[in-house]
Amino acid sequence: MLLAALLATALAGCSAAPEEQPADAAPAPAPVIDRAAQPLSASTTITDPHGQQLSLPKAPERIVCLSGLCDDMLVELGMTPAGTSNPDLLAHPALMGERAETVPVVPGSFGSEDVESIAALRPDLVIGLSGVHDALRPAIEGFAPLWLTEPADWQESVQYLRNLGSLTGRTEQAVTAEAAFRTKLADAVQATRASGQAGRKVVLMYGSAESIGVDTSDSLKGDLLAQLFNYPFPARGADVETANNYSVEELLAKQPDVVLAYSLLFSAEDRTLSAQLADNPVWQQIPAVREQQVHEVHAKLFGSGRGTRSLAAIIDEAAELVPAAR
Repeated sequence: MLLAALLATALAGCSAAPEEQPADAAPAPAPVIDRAAQPLSASTTITDPHGQQLSLPKAPERIVCLSGLCDDMLVELGMTPAGTSNPDLLAHPALMGERAETVPVVPGSFGSEDVESIAALRPDLVIGLSGVHDALRPAIEGFAPLWLTEPADWQESVQYLRNLGSLTGRTEQAVTAEAAFRTKLADAVQATRASGQAGRKVVLMYGSAESIGVDTSDSLKGDLLAQLFNYPFPARGADVETANNYSVEELLAKQPDVVLAYSLLFSAEDRTLSAQLADNPVWQQIPAVREQQVHEVHAKLFGSGRGTRSLAAIIDEAAELVPAAR
């Protein structure tokens, strides 16, 4: 009888183990978001969040966007890109919607856009993504300045917006947009705490079944979601090649309540990431999968959106998809 009792106790402990995650169980304390946006002055010389200085001969009017941050910032400032390599993001309702069809699309793959086509758009400034468009600098700077950007968190997204507002002389628009975003985020932080959503474990993932990527808490979108929810997904080491890679087993160990997945589809035959994983027995054990809380989200918005309009739309969509506490 004693042996039976000990065995029953051991089995009970094993069955309860997946629910016991004391290290990740509680959300971080609610961050304090300053709702105020400071005044801004116009200047044709700025220093960006990563310490790069950019000086232009005059305020730019024709700006070609090779990065989603650029498209987002221009819309916030009441401007239209002279050209874009992110037409799907620009066409999102949070940015230009159907009006995006009027914006010329720069041909070529991301990071290898056609430079002659960019030159034909007669830009005063080209804005790209650091680490992606560096190789285009020698060719582009033959006809226009190239500004490479990459916000690490929402504060840097705001600072880039202020930089461009200063460069273009659209300071009032920049300050208004910044204040609106700060209010959006501050309200969302309060709302997720009040609803109990802040206690939900959430993960944002992408890639394929063979190579799952996670927007870690050290990334722009991961950091943003960590303001609202329980987001225990740090970068896995310092190696940039593998820091975002999580196995299905590692996802199961974290016990996420909600999975947000953005799938990079290149043809009608391509399957979404969640569909690729559907038959995986380990995947099926994840709480979010068991509770049908796996949601495919807009790939360009969640993957390429880096500006305040995109981040505000991500806040809205995530808040709608993550259930409140029972």
